[in-house]
Amino acid sequence: MADAAQARRTSHNTAVGARPQRQGLLRELRNYWPLYAMAMPGVLFFLVFKYVPLAGSVIAFKDYMIFKGLAESPWVGWKHFRAFFEYPDFARVFRNTLLIGLYNLVFVFPFPIVLALLFNELRSMAYKRTLQTIYYVPHFFSWVIIAGITFDVLSNTGIVNALREWVGLEPVLFMQEERFFRSIVVLTSIWRDAGWGTIVLLAAIAGINPEVYESALVDGAGRIRQIFSITLPLIMPTVLVLFLLQIGHFLDLSFEQIYNLLTPMTYGVGDVIDTYVYRVGIIEAQYSSTTAIGLFQSVIGLVLVLGFNSLAKRYQREGGLF
Repeated sequence: MADAAQARRTSHNTAVGARPQRQGLLRELRNYWPLYAMAMPGVLFFLVFKYVPLAGSVIAFKDYMIFKGLAESPWVGWKHFRAFFEYPDFARVFRNTLLIGLYNLVFVFPFPIVLALLFNELRSMAYKRTLQTIYYVPHFFSWVIIAGITFDVLSNTGIVNALREWVGLEPVLFMQEERFFRSIVVLTSIWRDAGWGTIVLLAAIAGINPEVYESALVDGAGRIRQIFSITLPLIMPTVLVLFLLQIGHFLDLSFEQIYNLLTPMTYGVGDVIDTYVYRVGIIEAQYSSTTAIGLFQSVIGLVLVLGFNSLAKRYQREGGLF
């Protein structure tokens, strides 16, 4: 009887304690409902397009057939993963993906950092905002437009070959030669996306306390010294976050960019995992194979993010995503 009474008292106290918590939650929702309403579309986006589709990853281990459905399609285990690794051109496709991903990290990623530091040194606000707009506008162009402009500029009758002929050089078919393709991918990536990264980093620079620069100036530090001793160290947490977001897509290159820049003559250096997935998954309708490849890319990206996040935590306490 005593135990039963004690259990009832415990249950009552728990219910009494939970009631103020619920009331506090409802009060917070009522007071800050505009903020929750603003966040709701983003939450729904991730739930519908990121988390719910994870359940469909199981078809990577099945021979998925549309008319049989997910439940009745036969289970085949690692068959589609083995088929991808045994693909005759797997080495070429994987090498191209690794090289272009590496070029993006080495050349494309640092460019917004340099650009943000240069913009920060401009004293004319009108000139600074004009340049920011010029660099930021291409981010709103689709890769179809970017690729079309690139083909026009680098064509046999484009402005680049016109200048070459003007100085007495022979025209070059840039878009048809393998040796230029990866450089064109890097340059178009910088052209389109450098402005976006620059805006983020300029926001981080704007958050630095001006008194730090004033103290450094009193101590005799010049502009170059201030950049390397103040600006770069203080924006490094933001740089690390951007780097981790970039490394998570190391194998997941922009399909629209590669596909629109590819020509039959540059397949040897431009055919990557994403273009292979398009041929196999969309054209040949092999959904299980493409899901397996996508899962493979996601696992590699997760491993890279976790690894570099751990390194970032060792380098800086405030660095990293989590």
